[in-house]
Amino acid sequence: MDFEIRIGKWVEELVTFMLDHFQPTFDAIATVVNGFGAAIDFVLVGAPAWLLIGLIVATSLWRVGTGFAVFTVAALSLIAGMGLWTETASTLGLVLTATLLSLLVGVPLGVWMARNRVVESIVRTTLDFMQTMPAFVYLIPAVMFFGLGRVPGILATVIFAMPPAVRLTSLGIQQVPAEIVEAGKAFGCHDRQLLFKVQLPNALPSIMAGVNQTMMMALSMIVIASMIGAGGLGNVVLQGIQRLDIALGFESGLSVVLLAIILDRITQSFGQTAAAPRPVRFAFLRRFLPVPAR
Repeated sequence: MDFEIRIGKWVEELVTFMLDHFQPTFDAIATVVNGFGAAIDFVLVGAPAWLLIGLIVATSLWRVGTGFAVFTVAALSLIAGMGLWTETASTLGLVLTATLLSLLVGVPLGVWMARNRVVESIVRTTLDFMQTMPAFVYLIPAVMFFGLGRVPGILATVIFAMPPAVRLTSLGIQQVPAEIVEAGKAFGCHDRQLLFKVQLPNALPSIMAGVNQTMMMALSMIVIASMIGAGGLGNVVLQGIQRLDIALGFESGLSVVLLAIILDRITQSFGQTAAAPRPVRFAFLRRFLPVPAR
């Protein structure tokens, strides 16, 4: 058969066109992301191991409990004892960077999605498409536009980890009881007050669940992103695979698992606190009420 559909050639021409005409935009994005990630990495990797371990353990004790704090001490001490602390701190920095960027884009997009039917239909279809794609596919556009290194790894992770933040923010706002929203409107709330004083506070449990899922997906993707030079524990895992080094692969994989457990339990605790029963948040409406005569 002589006839061929050269889709790959068309995509190559499109990428070349975008690089020729929008390279300054890509450079600006890379500069911002690299600066943001480098600042977080400088703090985490540059801090003494005992200080960072102490902060994580204190957070575990505060948010989860004594038993989990003991587990956190043992887990982080084991990671440090295996000589993988620097890589673990670097991975934590990459995860925090990707998670924060995902939330900066995902939460506002989820709010917009919840308040606009047209946007909801477009974004929902896009998210469905994104979540059916294999994780490795996200590396391709990142490498095309940003080359190899930390920046494309972070951006690929941001795209991969963003859908839960968008979906659960939208879901949380849509699930706010209609009577609460109507009560806010009855007291004269305009749209901004209704969003920030009524809907977002009552949607917080769902939003925090999105934060948890986003962070877990970011951690899983950061390991894969080591294939394009993201660094961290993923790079050690990749070295273990390439060298068929069972010991190195097991130790690095165990470090990833322990870090995932710690991050998961801590972020879950914030979601559980947000979901705890509490009075409906209408205290701010008191200023609209008449003051009773004495």
